[in-house]
Amino acid sequence: MEIYDKVRKVPSEAKKEIKGGRLKGMTDINPMWRIKKLTEIFGICGIGWKYQIVKKEITNGGNNEIAAFVDINLYINQNGEWSDAIPGTGGSMFVSKESKGLYTNDECFKMALTDALSVSCKALGFGADVYWEKDRNKYSDDKKQEEKTTESLEEIKLKTAIASVIKAAKKHDVNAYELSKKKFNESYLKKLSLSQLKELHAEIIKGE
Repeated sequence: MEIYDKVRKVPSEAKKEIKGGRLKGMTDINPMWRIKKLTEIFGICGIGWKYQIVKKEITNGGNNEIAAFVDINLYINQNGEWSDAIPGTGGSMFVSKESKGLYTNDECFKMALTDALSVSCKALGFGADVYWEKDRNKYSDDKKQEEKTTESLEEIKLKTAIASVIKAAKKHDVNAYELSKKKFNESYLKKLSLSQLKELHAEIIKGE
């Protein structure tokens, strides 16, 4: 944990909140902070740490967009011995669709390389506190979306049940609030459960 603890915290001047896009609200870490910490801990690049570009790839995406990917192996030198490879994959857009049309980024591989290095460094604990609090992944996103959807459906069911109770009460000239107070000791319909609302509705229409 010695290395991990040295690189887990990111100084405020090296952090910037992402204001837009899919990563809105996340934290962007200045890539030079990683270079500085690698140099502080392991030494000069090429002597204390180094990386090897393993693969560069261009891949077609949707809407005529094209993505660039870079795979690297990061190595660190400890006590005169080089570590095993610490792999990292990074990506960036080569051709992206913007409001004015397609845009070609001639620095896509450089940006993908920077991204790949950040992935390798993450395995050593670089920026761990930021990722622990802020980082999203497809599994947590799916879970949050599922919880949000489930909650919305439950709210819809409750609102529908309340509307049915009020409509039935009006039809049968029944004070739904007084009946609810009598049956459940609660006159505020929104505080009733779905089963209680159904029971209340059945009570109102039982004379039909």
